[in-house]
Amino acid sequence: MTVSRRDFLKAGAAGLIGLSRKTEPRIEGSFVNDSFSLGHLLRDRHSFPSPSRSEKHAVVIVGGGIAGLSAAWRLQKRNFTDFVLLEMNPEAGGNARSGRNDVTAYPWAAHYVPVPGPKAVYVLELFEDLGVFKNGRWQERYLCFSPQERLFLYGRWQDGIEPAVGRTDHDREQFSRFADLMAGHRSSGEFTIPIDRGLSSRTSALDRLSFADWLAQHRFDSNLLTWYANYACRDDYGALARDTSAWAGIHYFASREPEEKGPLTWPEGNAWITHRLLERLGSLVRVNQIVHRIEPASRGVSVRAGDVEYLADFVIFAAPTFLAPYVVEKFPPLANFIYSPWLTANLTLERLPDSRGAEPAWDSVFLDSPTLGYVDATHQSLRTFIDRTVWTFYWALAEGTPSENRAMLLQRDWNYWKEAILHDLERVHRDIRQCVSRIDVMRIGHAMVRPAVGAIFAADRRRAQQPFGRICFANSDLSGISIFEEAQYRGVRAAECVLEHL
Repeated sequence: MTVSRRDFLKAGAAGLIGLSRKTEPRIEGSFVNDSFSLGHLLRDRHSFPSPSRSEKHAVVIVGGGIAGLSAAWRLQKRNFTDFVLLEMNPEAGGNARSGRNDVTAYPWAAHYVPVPGPKAVYVLELFEDLGVFKNGRWQERYLCFSPQERLFLYGRWQDGIEPAVGRTDHDREQFSRFADLMAGHRSSGEFTIPIDRGLSSRTSALDRLSFADWLAQHRFDSNLLTWYANYACRDDYGALARDTSAWAGIHYFASREPEEKGPLTWPEGNAWITHRLLERLGSLVRVNQIVHRIEPASRGVSVRAGDVEYLADFVIFAAPTFLAPYVVEKFPPLANFIYSPWLTANLTLERLPDSRGAEPAWDSVFLDSPTLGYVDATHQSLRTFIDRTVWTFYWALAEGTPSENRAMLLQRDWNYWKEAILHDLERVHRDIRQCVSRIDVMRIGHAMVRPAVGAIFAADRRRAQQPFGRICFANSDLSGISIFEEAQYRGVRAAECVLEHL
């Protein structure tokens, strides 16, 4: 069964009106980390004050997400420190930020990194630096504890996200054939992480049709398999299979080994990595710095942020690339950079709810939900008894157009989203309303780049991967997919590009 977003939201907002709320505890909460108003200043070509002072640096990094922090890490590791990193928000990290309350730290978006494969050499180097990988072994405390994942379907829980309960012979045949096809693509060496290590024109035809069309061409019509394909696309791309390039859909399944030891995770998610990098970078990172103009100067590049003009020899633009036409002088428009809107929420639970007899897991997903489920922030805790916890709830708004869903994110109030989230959860956890004391919601209008049909091999994406004068671009959207490994790879490559010129 597939529930449309609109039907689900109607039910979440109105389905429980007839029930008495007198016995329910009050649930507090708010919107947090809202930064869309700053982005809208750039979009609307807002007037900014003229600079009142200037600073000179060899390199200015724009954007403090994983790509920008990785560029800074690489420069610093090469004993190059004549740079400054400018971040628009009060906290660096981008999608790898976190929060904390009296129960635990918790992620605000990205919450894990798969154990890197042999071609993700920069990720391995980083984890060696951070002590996650020592003497040829992954440190056990950073590997996800068991049980890792569970899926609720047909009234019960199963281990793992791939549907296994209730398969018919027809389903089993299709899952088996699908696995064989993915194994073939995996062995071809053309679906790698980072993408650039294997990208080949031989597979470009797959980018010209949707993943849904590819599934239909191969006669895949099992409801369980098509749900799984859609879940994969929503999980990594914030899109349905019909809106995802077949190349990207295949990449999700063929770019990693079918059995891996990980993932690597922390209570605060990937913000653990962010914090370790920020500890090293110190005052080289400056927050609350909205870069609003980048243009060639007499002997370098002028970067304006607030009332300061930074004069640089080179710029690493690690912010989302769609901002470049609004900020970088004479940068051409972009046609193939589409971004998916997301909503994430952190729920503080005063006690664990009824879970139909199943043991709590790190990641929990519901088969017939338009959401992506939730992650338990205390799953990695070494405490012997857990009573209170925090669940991080993920919702990729995939149905409808991204622009429609961005508008809905801003139009709906906190109470609306609170009810929609609780409605989703209480279909499985019937007493969830008696357990939750707080729900904080973060709205991300441009959460991740969407690999739409034609986007992976698009000409403007290839152009953006090349320096634009003295500006090197570094965001993960240059790869066409938004995952940690790609952000880190792009940041390191941009740093290497700058160092070669310097």
